[in-house]
Amino acid sequence: MPHLLLIIIYISFISLGLPDALLGSAWPVIHTQFGVEVSTAGIITATISACTVISSLFSERIIFRFGTGRVTAVSTAMTAVALLGFSASGSLWMMCLCAIPLGLGAGSIDAGLNNYVAVHYASRHMSWLHCMWAVGAAAGPYIMGFVLAKGKGWNMGYVSVGTVQMLLALLLLAAVPLWRKVGTGTPVKAVSETSETSKTSDNSGKKGKCGRKTADSTAKTRPLKLKEVVAIKGAKPVMLTFFSFCLVEQTALVWAASYFALGHGLTAEKAAVFGAACITGEMLGRFLCGFMTYKFSDVQMIRLGQGLIVAGVVIMMLPFGSAIAAAGIFVAGLGIAPIYPCLMHMTPINFGEDKSQAIMGVQTASACLGSCLAPPVFGFIAQHTGMLVLPVFMLIGTVVMYLAHEKVVKKDKSQ
Repeated sequence: MPHLLLIIIYISFISLGLPDALLGSAWPVIHTQFGVEVSTAGIITATISACTVISSLFSERIIFRFGTGRVTAVSTAMTAVALLGFSASGSLWMMCLCAIPLGLGAGSIDAGLNNYVAVHYASRHMSWLHCMWAVGAAAGPYIMGFVLAKGKGWNMGYVSVGTVQMLLALLLLAAVPLWRKVGTGTPVKAVSETSETSKTSDNSGKKGKCGRKTADSTAKTRPLKLKEVVAIKGAKPVMLTFFSFCLVEQTALVWAASYFALGHGLTAEKAAVFGAACITGEMLGRFLCGFMTYKFSDVQMIRLGQGLIVAGVVIMMLPFGSAIAAAGIFVAGLGIAPIYPCLMHMTPINFGEDKSQAIMGVQTASACLGSCLAPPVFGFIAQHTGMLVLPVFMLIGTVVMYLAHEKVVKKDKSQ
């Protein structure tokens, strides 16, 4: 039963990634048909991001009442309806309206499933889970490109992905009883006992599910308020960790092609290929990290990833041409790979299973804020300094992430 549910969760994360790059791949056609500026796509993405932040912050309260299974099924149905709504949109304001359920649904799925896997499954599954997200994020543009190549129009691309999402929502709805058999959909009380050092923690202490060390936790009778969550020891540095991580990741993903085109003078076609080295490294890295977690702890994996990012950006700064810079951003992508999944998996370890869903919500919201702010902030900086400042920006973000994460680790050791 646990393995069957895990397969369903994997599929859910492929579906979570599918819409992420869909708008970007279709926007060159959409903005022409709508007669709007290219930059207005930012209004739609900002709406999605704002709603994702809201649903992430309220995810604990909703999941506490309805359970992860029901919330995931309903949220997936919301994203499906939103995508089908996109396909029927004939104006910018209609797309913005459809962006609301897309963001609300995505935030609940992300926060809910990450917490469920962190509590009930080993670290390797979290890495492979986010590898599935990368597969979905890469597949969306291919589906849209295939539909456009067949002359069907961007609307049919959204219909195709929306139909897949709706079928998945029906599958998740049918699988709701399975969540009860495997484990409760709400945060569960940690089962603590004195034991040897866990592989997923640097410290010795108490073990919970899967033999993992967890913070002390008690039975929970109500969801925590936002101010209570933020007041938890270690919450602020972990929020900064997620914010700075996504600042690094999204800056690299969004601006990599422009870095090679405007900074290294490559053609748009070659710059796109070189720029894709980052997401390629991230997807490959997450697949490999699933196996590496058999040997290394979450903390060790995070530190390894941070070290690889630093190595990658140093290679990018070497004056040896665009090919070496592409190798550098590939190495940075490998470094990016383990950080987010391992940070997610450590949540019940660091804060206790009873608080993990609440912390997961603010972590997801912080990550979304970082993803939302990174591209325009770097764009403003690059406009005044040039695109070659990209590795410096990534390096600063990585240093901030490292310092914030070490505060979380120090807090865990002090308990």
